[in-house]
Amino acid sequence: MANKATFTDKGTLQRGKACLRCRKRKMRCDGNRPACQQCTHAKKPDGCEYDDGKGKTRTQLLRETIQQLQQRVRELEDPEYISPAVMLHDPHPPMSESSSSSYDSAGSTPISISHSPYPSESKSSPSETWTHLPVSSPSPSPFMSDIFFEGPRSYQSSFDLGPILLDIFSPHRHQCGLGIHMGHLRESLNLSPDEQRHPALMNSIYLWACFVSRPKPLSQHEESFLSQALDGVRDGLRKGDKLLDVIQASCLLSLYFLANGRLVEGSFHASAVAALAVQCGLQTAVSGEGSYNPSSSRERLDLDHIRPGYQDGERVLTFWQVYNLDSCWSVALRKPRVALDSEDPWTSIDCPWPQDITDYESGNATVSNGFPTVKTFLQGDVSGGFSMQTWRAKASAIFSRADQLAASWRYRLSGVTYPEEFQVLELTINRFLPTILPIHQLNATILEEKHTLIVVHTLIQVSILMLYQRFAQDDPVTYDKCSAAAKACVAITKFISEQDYDYLDPIIGSCWTTVAEWLICEITNIESAWALSMTSTDVRNDISTILYAMTTLNARFPVLGISISKIQKRMAELSLTSNVA
Repeated sequence: MANKATFTDKGTLQRGKACLRCRKRKMRCDGNRPACQQCTHAKKPDGCEYDDGKGKTRTQLLRETIQQLQQRVRELEDPEYISPAVMLHDPHPPMSESSSSSYDSAGSTPISISHSPYPSESKSSPSETWTHLPVSSPSPSPFMSDIFFEGPRSYQSSFDLGPILLDIFSPHRHQCGLGIHMGHLRESLNLSPDEQRHPALMNSIYLWACFVSRPKPLSQHEESFLSQALDGVRDGLRKGDKLLDVIQASCLLSLYFLANGRLVEGSFHASAVAALAVQCGLQTAVSGEGSYNPSSSRERLDLDHIRPGYQDGERVLTFWQVYNLDSCWSVALRKPRVALDSEDPWTSIDCPWPQDITDYESGNATVSNGFPTVKTFLQGDVSGGFSMQTWRAKASAIFSRADQLAASWRYRLSGVTYPEEFQVLELTINRFLPTILPIHQLNATILEEKHTLIVVHTLIQVSILMLYQRFAQDDPVTYDKCSAAAKACVAITKFISEQDYDYLDPIIGSCWTTVAEWLICEITNIESAWALSMTSTDVRNDISTILYAMTTLNARFPVLGISISKIQKRMAELSLTSNVA
């Protein structure tokens, strides 16, 4: 039963009684437990915690766990070291108001804790204590991820980093396109090795947790997790064991390489995982009449280790994770797509549009389909599927189609008649945009939705730019469409805060590069025109805005260094030419 909150005589919650999430976002909190209405409405009940002195917060528990890890390291490094006395705890403490927090629920992963040296009012960050961790080395270490999957070993302690790394990764799962229930994933850490998720997937998640923690010392363990994740993928492919997990892991590995500017490795893994997904039949509907599954993927994917309530949903979400990766990065890397959508039943996509994983668990989402999903959408039928995951997949479909049409058209525009395929795609875009939240309302959404919508809107506007920039020099109407799309992308960047960059899909960097290249062409056109009333000042300001966004993103995901240098060099040349003129 939820605990009653304490209110003032005016009916407002007493100061300091709001949950930490509402405090951070400066929202009105009703103080209900285990989760307030704001967190419940935002589908973030697990993130609702209170720091009212009645119980330990998540941060305090993490500090205590880190202190134990440091203690264990010292014991392993110095055999003669004698650890201090351990404070014992009642393993079954009586329930209190604080114990009703979602972190103490039966579905949470227990973390062994000891007496913390930090007072509850301490302001030091848990990450600061990582400065004493040992760097990665080939010698056995309690921080190596194999302690999560293997049996007891001489250096294995009674706790591990699994829950901590999952907490670090959890806010980034949408950024990676991973459709997985984090609560069930935490619970799986307590299962036997045979019932746990595949080590390839877990190590890939831990790799991303270390990656997004840069430049903090935890990132020193990236190479260790990367090596074990790659080994896990090879082992999973060799044994054909838990292939769905292997596919998810391969997507995470590909995006990790791409985000770090390791494009050859990222491209290889993206193509390989797309081919594997098609081979396993993920692009087909899970069940239902009219669906054709040439490879009997349900049996081959070995989903027994996934809960029956959402295993089909996770299969659907995994296909769209692969689809987004293959469709968008094939454009950015200028390589052929692998997950093609043709008349061939082996590659035809009739997998239903993705929904949130919780919708599958509750039975509120379909896993069957009787028609070609992507083809129907690109022909102008935008009905069906209005989740964030669906909007992201539809944006990928438009982005890939626009690039395909632009690359295939090799003739100059005659008159004002556009090719029919271009008109059909523009019709789809014009019907799709009103179904999603408009740009000017981005700040009215919760953060996870905002980050997805930023990428969706940017992909759509860049699709318009790619579709018509080939005709822009011949037709003023087309030129105006391209200019409007570029300005829309600039406007979107103004809604991005410094913290938002940590959670953006790295593909947005490639989109900004396309926008910057168009804006440079605009400057050239303006300054070469005879009309003295025209000025390039506004366009130069727009380029500065895009360059700032690219530089800020590159600090997190070092994939744009070459593009930034080229744009800066081109701008310097334009400035020199302008000064000479």
